[in-house]
Amino acid sequence: MRDVTTAQPLDVQPTPLALLLLGREADPRSERGVECPGDLPAPSDPDLVARARAAKEKLGDKVFVLGHHYQRDEVIEFADVTGDSFKLARDAAARPDAEYIVFCGVHFMAESADILTGDDQQVVLPDLAAGCSMADMATAEQVAECWDVLTEAGVAGTTVPVSYMNSSADIKAFTGKHGGTICTSSNAKRALDWAFGQGEKVLFLPDQHLGRNTAVRDMGMSLEDCVVYNPHKPGGGLTAEQLRAAKMILWRGHCSVHGRFSLESVEDVRARIPGVNVLVHPECKHEVVAAADYVGSTEYIIKALEAAPAGSKWAIGTELNLVRRLANRFADEGKEIVFLDKTVCFCSTMNRIDLPHLVWALESLAAGKVVNRIQVDPETESFAKLALERMLALP
Repeated sequence: MRDVTTAQPLDVQPTPLALLLLGREADPRSERGVECPGDLPAPSDPDLVARARAAKEKLGDKVFVLGHHYQRDEVIEFADVTGDSFKLARDAAARPDAEYIVFCGVHFMAESADILTGDDQQVVLPDLAAGCSMADMATAEQVAECWDVLTEAGVAGTTVPVSYMNSSADIKAFTGKHGGTICTSSNAKRALDWAFGQGEKVLFLPDQHLGRNTAVRDMGMSLEDCVVYNPHKPGGGLTAEQLRAAKMILWRGHCSVHGRFSLESVEDVRARIPGVNVLVHPECKHEVVAAADYVGSTEYIIKALEAAPAGSKWAIGTELNLVRRLANRFADEGKEIVFLDKTVCFCSTMNRIDLPHLVWALESLAAGKVVNRIQVDPETESFAKLALERMLALP
């Protein structure tokens, strides 16, 4: 097992606006809800490592541990597989003999795993507080009200909902019930191509940036084709005429990590590192994506760095745990990999899954006690699964 305490430093400095994990302040220049945490606590003590190893060995094939790319190294060490949210949910579904699925990620990911796994399997989230700020920006009640607004404007009948994987089971169920599909950051264009084959407009939930970037950058639409529905304003802050004219109705949601990257971040790193390649996630703001050299999902970012020539320089706009892990992985190949922003920004909710929580979950299971089980009710599961199956059937 490799040493996770010797991570190489990245060109990242904490600021007064980048405080402790739970945060004490917010950056007033950021979008609402984009708080930036600071340095993580030190890695857990060796006793916890030994306890986690012992509990996992005792459980054997009864447990299958999933680790999202944004998890801490000390948690990733105990993952049977790593990946993005949908890959991990599919990996769980491909292990029907595992009685327990321990999902080291956030709540919506565990829900997706529960939807796709068998009724005899139990999905556990080590810390129930590990949510997702983006997923929380769209509630079932808000989306139902939005659909009423679209109905009153006379456009609901020609609108197809497309929901990002980073959404709650309730939103996935709404999408399935109204003839829509789910997408990931890897297949968003395919999902939108399919949706526009079914209707004239798309309601894209809950990440406005992924929806806008896919529509404009990948599908040739204009920014004027997109409007933003704000659930905190009457009628979403839009007139019926605006809704009728739009092709993309974007929900006002965003990722609290990717939403921090700015055009200034791109300009600064280019000035500091001549010849640098800027590679960002499509959840970043449109101006950041437009200024980047490469844009792609988490899996795309990893593959791009694997294929990059020795000596190349990269500034990566995604979660810091992953960027630091990639910098260490490719250091021996002479690839210089830095974080796009000079401010420390981990995903604070993802980092709630730490080694103490994982040890507690594994030891509880080893003792025959299931803790923090994630269960989606049958009706919600039925419609959410329908939306997921539409995605799996995309050409």
